[in-house]
Formats: sequence, C-alpha cells, structure tokens
Amino acid sequence: MPKYLRREVLLMNQKQTDLRVNLANLDALDSVMRIMEGAFDPEFGEAWTAAQCRGMLSLNGTALFVAEDQQLVAGFAITRAVADEVELLLIAVDPLQRGRGVGGRIVDAARQWTLEQKATRLFLEVRKGNPAIALYHSQGFKTVGARKDYYRGKNGQSYSALTMALTLK
Repeated sequence: MPKYLRREVLLMNQKQTDLRVNLANLDALDSVMRIMEGAFDPEFGEAWTAAQCRGMLSLNGTALFVAEDQQLVAGFAITRAVADEVELLLIAVDPLQRGRGVGGRIVDAARQWTLEQKATRLFLEVRKGNPAIALYHSQGFKTVGARKDYYRGKNGQSYSALTMALTLK
C-alpha cells in the first residue's frame, strides 16, 4: 500500500476493475494536483491550488479520498464534516479514466464515510451546466438551491452553481 494511504475505505468490484478508493494523507497531494490540472477547465475557475488543498486538509473533519487502479491515481475527492452534514468540497476524475465509473465509486466512498461520521446529509455545489450533474442525480442527489455567480473563471466571467444534497438514513 503506498505510504500516502491511511486506510482502505471501499474495495471495488474486482470483476470490472481493480479500482480501490482509499482515505489518503497529504503525501498524495502531487497525484491530486496532477488530476486537478487535467480535470478542471480553467475557464470555469473550479480548480483549487495545492495551498488551498493543503490548508483544507489540515483542518479537523476533512478527508481525502484517492481512487487508484493498479496504483495509478484515477480520481480524488475532498470532504468536510461539520455537525450532522458532510460537504463534498471537490471531486475530480482523470479525463482518461472517465466513463469507467470512477466518479460514482468515489461518491460511494464519500457516502460511506458520511455515515461513519454519523452525518445525515451529504451535499455539494456544482457549476450549472457541468456534466457531473448527471452523476450526482444518478447517485440520488437532489437540487436544493442555487448560488448566482459562485464561480469566477479565468477571464473574469462568473458562473452560477447548484447546491445538491443527498439525505442519508
């Protein structure tokens, strides 16, 4: 197991892939940033810097999930637990790994972690028009609000976001 992994969260379906989603520590940040650079179009202003990731992950109640297929990082997510809710702050899949179910498996791991935190709701913000909205709907998320001009793109243009939530029992 690579040194950055804290523990295995979810073993994926071995029939389809060797993909595993694990909790990781800051040693995984280089791999996270590689995915970040390829996954987010700078036009929309959604990507985080390494300093932003490091700062968030230093806070209590945060978790970094890394999806690996044969030790190749395919995607990641960062979550934060506050009271009885968990926010999916950031999720990204390597563009070369899209369409293989990586995003859904990361969301599954975040859902499991949310339950372990005794939280009752998992929520996120996503840019209106982002193709990932279909993934969130397929995972049971519902749109519960909107934030006008939430993202600011590279050229200064602003983009609205949808707030989505998944209620857990």
